[in-house]
Amino acid sequence: MNQYLQQRTLFAPLIYKKPSLNLGMVVVIPAFDEPFLLLSLMNLSRCTLPLCDVEVIVVINNGEQAKASIRQSNQEVYLQALEWAKKNNKSRIKFHIIYLPDLPDKSAGVGLARKIGMDEACWRLMKLRKKKGIIVCFDADSRCDTNYLLALEDHFKAHPRSLACSIYFEHPLHGVEHPDEVYAAIVPYELHLRYYIQAQRLAGFPFAYHTVGSSMAVRCLAYQQQGGMNKRKAGEDFYFLHKFISLGNFSECLTTKVIPSPRPSHRVPFGTGKAVNEIMSSKEGYLTYNLSSFFDLKILIDQVPALYKTDPGQFDAIFEKLPASVQAFLEQVDYQNKWREIQANTASRKAFITRFFKWFNAFMLMKYVHFARDNYYPNVEVGEAAARLLSHLHACSFDSDNMSVLLNHYRKLDQQPMPKNLLSGRRRVT
Repeated sequence: MNQYLQQRTLFAPLIYKKPSLNLGMVVVIPAFDEPFLLLSLMNLSRCTLPLCDVEVIVVINNGEQAKASIRQSNQEVYLQALEWAKKNNKSRIKFHIIYLPDLPDKSAGVGLARKIGMDEACWRLMKLRKKKGIIVCFDADSRCDTNYLLALEDHFKAHPRSLACSIYFEHPLHGVEHPDEVYAAIVPYELHLRYYIQAQRLAGFPFAYHTVGSSMAVRCLAYQQQGGMNKRKAGEDFYFLHKFISLGNFSECLTTKVIPSPRPSHRVPFGTGKAVNEIMSSKEGYLTYNLSSFFDLKILIDQVPALYKTDPGQFDAIFEKLPASVQAFLEQVDYQNKWREIQANTASRKAFITRFFKWFNAFMLMKYVHFARDNYYPNVEVGEAAARLLSHLHACSFDSDNMSVLLNHYRKLDQQPMPKNLLSGRRRVT
């Protein structure tokens, strides 16, 4: 038993059945008040199996003070899922259903449920010494392409040094599961997600990847070495994946597709469910960050190599040429002391660039765009911002009102590997 399993897990193993000797992939699904969980399980059961065996671990959960209606719903789904698993478990793919009805209210939520399931996956894989086994995050209301499991196995085989990956996703834009207004509302929100990533890539930011909880995977040992999943009630995916993204060996699985639910929700303070609610209830357009913020950021990022081994006078000359939004933000975050610290602890330009982006990471970038939004460039409607970026990339005009067409363009952009950037040669895979 290793240190992580001894010290960082919350439970001893919860599944007592021995894993298959050929187990190589575990899919983890948190479930809270999910009456249609079986649809997701059926979807996974229809996937083409990889060469390794697969387990699916479902963590049905609620807090100590959960409403009686939630407890009843979870209990009913638990019994349904148990019965379904008994009938559908096969020699090469097995479904394990865990029910934890009294988690501490202080931490009960999606992050904790993911952690419990992913820790259980570690117990299973490490029992077989499968350090490079794959732990996959999925959601109880998501679907996927039939090649999902096979594509993930192939992806990690093709990228043996990759510690973790994001998986390509597309929300459904029509169907019968939700009212038409839900499908209409998901379009501007997904467009916002994709625009935000592509705007970062335009600026040359090296950590511009999607961080969607239902669309990510990690190797077993890497998961443990980075401290496992956090217990955040929202945004757990962003904080989790950026630990791996900043290490360099991060990749994108673009050969399959996860289909997250577009449904509205009041469960978390931000994210898809909340955004869909806001769009449906608002008569105004959905707002996103102004592209001018990223044009300004690009000027800074382009200057990063030149900052290595510059004297104070040269540094001041470079600083004075930066856009006002960037200058004001850097002054707010004490850039001079940070620059001196980075200079003093690096012996090459490559090391300087690497250390710079350890400081100016995804969290710092978010602080910057919020600062620029509040002081220089107010948010704009997502269609306007997305059309402006496409017009810049393709040197032609795009209709900002036709967001479905814009979204289709951005989906195609996101199916292309991460472009080269200042850290491209730093043990990074695509």
